[in-house]
Amino acid sequence: MKYLVESCGYCGACVAVCSNKLLELTEIEIIIKEGCNDCGRCEMVCPLGALILEEDQ
Repeated sequence: MKYLVESCGYCGACVAVCSNKLLELTEIEIIIKEGCNDCGRCEMVCPLGALILEEDQ
């Protein structure tokens, strides 16, 4: 998973849908913790396109 900090609006939608609880919303960025299996849920709900599956590039 690639995170585009400049596109993020810090809404927390991605954090809410992560079934493995591997995303953390901080004041300045989203932290993707080790163990992310690139399920794509966060990418699907991000309204600003700040999360991109590596294979989508």
